[in-house]
Amino acid sequence: MEPSTPKKIISKKTPIPEQIPAVRRTNFEEVALGYSIEQARLEASRCLQCKKPLCVTGCPVGVPIPRFIKAVHENDLARAIEIIREANLLPAVCGRVCPQENQCEKHCTLAKKFDAVAIGRLERFTADWERLEGNDKMPLCAPATAKKVAIIGSGPSGLTCAYDLAKLGHSITIYEALHEAGGVLVYGIPEFRLPKAIVAREIELLKRMGVTIITNAVIGKIMTIDEIMLEFDACFIGTGAGLPRFMHIPGENLNGVYSANEFLTRINLMRAYRFPEYDSPVRKGDRIIVVGGGNVAMDSARTALRLGAKDVTMVYRRSLSELPARKEEVHHAEEEGIIFELCTNPVRILGDRDGHVSAIECIRMDLCELDESGRKKPKPLPGSEFIIPANIVIIAVGTGANPLISQSAGDIALTKHKYIVADEETGKTSRPGVYAGGDIVTGAATVISAMGAGRKAAAAMHDYITNTPSRKEKNCPI
Repeated sequence: MEPSTPKKIISKKTPIPEQIPAVRRTNFEEVALGYSIEQARLEASRCLQCKKPLCVTGCPVGVPIPRFIKAVHENDLARAIEIIREANLLPAVCGRVCPQENQCEKHCTLAKKFDAVAIGRLERFTADWERLEGNDKMPLCAPATAKKVAIIGSGPSGLTCAYDLAKLGHSITIYEALHEAGGVLVYGIPEFRLPKAIVAREIELLKRMGVTIITNAVIGKIMTIDEIMLEFDACFIGTGAGLPRFMHIPGENLNGVYSANEFLTRINLMRAYRFPEYDSPVRKGDRIIVVGGGNVAMDSARTALRLGAKDVTMVYRRSLSELPARKEEVHHAEEEGIIFELCTNPVRILGDRDGHVSAIECIRMDLCELDESGRKKPKPLPGSEFIIPANIVIIAVGTGANPLISQSAGDIALTKHKYIVADEETGKTSRPGVYAGGDIVTGAATVISAMGAGRKAAAAMHDYITNTPSRKEKNCPI
């Protein structure tokens, strides 16, 4: 018998078509256009089908990656999406916004010598095929149980937790504070990175599975955790960390200063991305300053550009190599003409006689010894102050825990920063029957890590409510 011919490895990822920068900087259409079937099958052919797939260990929700990629390569796309949905309610979302380069693709065996397999792009392709083909196959669900679960927040952790528990037959009610479900997926991520219609479709699947979603329901105002636990057998808290942080520098109260949270929420939920059809109440300007270097800062800068700004400048206190935003987003921003003022920090915001922003004063920073995060610590250079003209300033330096939950959480243990203390593997809080996950536990993190927390909590909650008498069975108060 002749020996088999070794598989020829394609060293580079299959490029994904994109809008050209000069065009996309003027619209809110998606930047990446997605693979064709030929491109997807070519990229899928690069997968080595490892016996011990490390890529799966790098995926917070445990998608069976080699199995779905094999199905794509074999052009069995119905089977591919079925495999993905074993673990993931939101493949079209994850394929667009998850930092695969730091998760599944980071662990790809090919990445030791070549480009990793484009797992995220293939996941997006598969989910988009399902949507375009109208292949709305319902996941298999267990027979209905008598157990009721409340989920606070319809972001990625809450939606994922609801999906897994609904498949197990439990009755699920989601409470969402805003008027649209989706959490950060709809109010925090711009249309050109994640179209609202894609999120809405995934949420519609949950509704078809019998999940009830109640919007305009601010837990902490309309009811407390105590009151929820009188009606439900268990509760999952996935409210995220949406409290804006500011720098506490002079001038932050001037007209024209936004937190990134407010700016992106106004754009997304008031549909400013469809201007002039929707004339949303967002102050526009020619010169925009965005303070920060994360993905939210990048989203804010690229959104401001699309609203018609002539110049958008990102002010970040460290160097480009330490910018925490995804490299792909940084690359796109550079192509679109975003200006980067690096090793720079604001010291005050200046205003005109009418109280509107007119400029921002910054100081140059020197990077010296490493700080606790392992990055070089920025230190101000005396005498290096300079002025940048501006009429809008967007502060994107992080978020904190929403105080409404901590005020209504009763005896649930919290950290000193008002995040919920929860077990990393189960989401259990200090109160029996109450679980939590996502940014309200960890602080601001990624969509997929929040989804992973939702999955872990769902498994633990199923075990808890399956082995605990229901409220109705016990017929007793808390």
